[in-house]
Amino acid sequence: MARLPEFLQWLEAGCDGNLWSYVELRPLSLCPDGDSRLRISQSYYWHTLDLSLPLEEIFRRMHKNSIQRRIRRGEREGLTHEVGRSDEMLDEFYRLLMKTRRRHRFFPQPRTWFRNLIGCVGNNLQIRLARKNGIPIAALLTLRHRSSVIYKYGCSDQRFHHLAGMPFLFWRLIEESKASGADEIDLGRSDLDNLGLITFKDRLGARKQLLRYYRYSPLGKPVTPPAWALQPFRQICAILPDAVLRSAGRILYKHLG
Repeated sequence: MARLPEFLQWLEAGCDGNLWSYVELRPLSLCPDGDSRLRISQSYYWHTLDLSLPLEEIFRRMHKNSIQRRIRRGEREGLTHEVGRSDEMLDEFYRLLMKTRRRHRFFPQPRTWFRNLIGCVGNNLQIRLARKNGIPIAALLTLRHRSSVIYKYGCSDQRFHHLAGMPFLFWRLIEESKASGADEIDLGRSDLDNLGLITFKDRLGARKQLLRYYRYSPLGKPVTPPAWALQPFRQICAILPDAVLRSAGRILYKHLG
């Protein structure tokens, strides 16, 4: 900890000497000292769900109307739950992902990204599907690292939102993660202006903390495009045919996120 200022000086000197566009620091709790030239570039909320509590207590801490009742709704509707990472499950997950990314006006991640992820991570990756009468209505993709389960992607078919597929899946994830010995579920970061996602994670009973990223650029220019610069791309997402949207995502995703 005492050597953090030295590390930051080394990082900044390396950026200057190698003519890198920027360097970025993503601490979970620490922040650069006042002498550092790193500046805040992005801020998010980060949620984690503590699994050390009894399952009944985890359920009790969830929002009664938005989460508890909707979990029970999914159970009453007879939703089924499937876990795996087969090619068939990946295809069904990706179809739901396409619908969700279009709905949110984002380009989809390339399908090859998920295939490569499964190939690299193997048993530490799981896809969860909720079905109604055999039809996939919602899906989660998670990773496992030691005692932490990491929620990475969630997607759903808007036509079936009244069946509460996502709360149903999250509760199954919580039950199975706790049973497997996991200590927490890392629900990931949320943009500060994404109030819907932040509220959903809050209502799951997760702990929220501010997460800040720091960047240094020798050119003194911002390296993150302003939000308004991405709006034309987001508008296009809503009208492109699926095949074109997939191709655009494959080409542009590494640049736009």
